[in-house]
Amino acid sequence: MPLRGAEGLALPHRCFQAILLLALIVFLLAGFLHRDIRLFEPLLGGQAEGPPIINVMFLKTHKTASSTVLNILFRFAEMHNLSVALPAGSRFHLGYPWLFLARYVEGLESPGPQRHFNIMCNHLRFNLPEVQKVMPDDTFYFSILRNPVFQLESAFAYYRKDVPAFRAAGSLDAFLAAPRTYYHRGAGLRNAPARNGMWFDLGFDNDAPDDEAYVRARLADVERRFQLVLIAEHLDESLVLLRHLLRWRLDDVVAFPLNSRSPRSVAGLSPEARARARRWCALDWRLYEHFNRTLWARVRAELGPRRLRSELARLRARRRELAARCLQDGEAKNGSQITDRRLRPYQSGVADIMGYNLRRGLDNQTRQMCLRMVTPELQYMAHLYARQFPGKPPKNIPFLEE
Repeated sequence: MPLRGAEGLALPHRCFQAILLLALIVFLLAGFLHRDIRLFEPLLGGQAEGPPIINVMFLKTHKTASSTVLNILFRFAEMHNLSVALPAGSRFHLGYPWLFLARYVEGLESPGPQRHFNIMCNHLRFNLPEVQKVMPDDTFYFSILRNPVFQLESAFAYYRKDVPAFRAAGSLDAFLAAPRTYYHRGAGLRNAPARNGMWFDLGFDNDAPDDEAYVRARLADVERRFQLVLIAEHLDESLVLLRHLLRWRLDDVVAFPLNSRSPRSVAGLSPEARARARRWCALDWRLYEHFNRTLWARVRAELGPRRLRSELARLRARRRELAARCLQDGEAKNGSQITDRRLRPYQSGVADIMGYNLRRGLDNQTRQMCLRMVTPELQYMAHLYARQFPGKPPKNIPFLEE
């Protein structure tokens, strides 16, 4: 027989009181332990509310750990069957070092109905009006920066044979001792990597004077357009924040370092040489200092220190787990040690670019997952191009045919 009258009303009332009391206890306990209530999110899987963001533009700056980020985006696109804005024809970049034009993208080089893509992440020199012809209005824009001293050192090793200013100098120390002896604006865009390369990638004049009003205006331009700027020296923290903002799963942002050099090919710089590099690349230094500060301010505001520690631990533990499962000896190898030619990274300049061998005996599903994580960017781009444009001639990678 159903309950009636005061007795029937008392039971739901008592249940409501019990739920309210339990919620109050949890809230007071969290306050007593000085814990941010957001700490409980990892216990529930750490997933942010709402669907994942799938329209993403990543400005891939040079020599900034950007190849690792590109792999993350390529994998996400492939796993979710998303479209990628890829270089047209046989090209492997989107018009760099010239300012980007929409016609550099495969599928947009001829007149016709405008097409938009989900992911854009290949090298280009940023040109917002043209990028907006390719990407939807709700696109999430982000980029990455690196300490300009180490970015310049890496650029010198990688582009030593290609950049006139680097080619003329016997060493990076010699270049930094008298940069204007080797660097001439008459060489045009070919010398762009030799000074303020990240400033240049953002579409700005890398030879502009370090004028306070000009610099502040350009920094404001970047802040207005890019929802996030990662910092290479704090890549794990950056990826935790990126995952939070994009509402992606943990495995979506776990990555192995790609296109990184062996320690023996990294040049040590004296304190004097480092100071010269900061002065020579003063615009990049201002850019880096500013967005290093904003990254940490954003981390504090969005995550808080305790949740950051928790998420970092999860990210690093998962990377160690996947390295043990996927990689031969659980680590990167010198380029000459890569046994599968399809996984050999492109070697440039005097840099010794490292790569990976997969463990033997992996089941097919695990092997495919691991293969995506270790495929170098040129090979991955060619793979996505063939998949997305099956009627087009495939992209040939000359160094794999040697």
